[in-house]
Amino acid sequence: MNDASLWSVFINASLVNNFVLAYFLGICPFLGVSGKLATATRMGAAVTFVMLVAAGSAYAVNLLLEWAGVPYLRLICYIVIIASTVQFVEMLVKKLSRALFRALGIFLPLITTNCAILGLALFQTNREYDLAQSLVFALGAGAGFTLALVLMAGIREKLELASVPDVARGAAITLMVAGILSLSFMGFAGLGAG
Repeated sequence: MNDASLWSVFINASLVNNFVLAYFLGICPFLGVSGKLATATRMGAAVTFVMLVAAGSAYAVNLLLEWAGVPYLRLICYIVIIASTVQFVEMLVKKLSRALFRALGIFLPLITTNCAILGLALFQTNREYDLAQSLVFALGAGAGFTLALVLMAGIREKLELASVPDVARGAAITLMVAGILSLSFMGFAGLGAG
């Protein structure tokens, strides 16, 4: 059992060890969906929801697997949990907002293979978080993921109005901005100490 406070777990997951900008997990939706602010916000909310469900489920499955004496089945169980949760979210988004479903496009089913969500389940298990810590960790990781998406989307929308040299247009400027964002989040590293 980990004795970290809930506040510390949240700040650590959202800022200090941001899944996208520090661990480089979830780069595909980060680069693919961050073109528009509205789409990025909604994708962040969908990923946060999946992270919360996956964290609670992973905690329960981990207890069950430990009790049964088969902890080596964690990875496959986590993948099944994540895939089924994403299918549920995809059906829900398709039912509630056709426009959002079309805007997210291929990136909504790609949440299934989003390594940030699998990383969340594995990190919380390795850190031996209890249920409350696991849920706060998921909420912090989702908030950090959403923050990274929203920051990137805002910058990319501003760059559309800026005069960018031809050599740096498109993917080049996007990767440069992502690198600068990542460097700026290194400034939060001192918050994780003691």
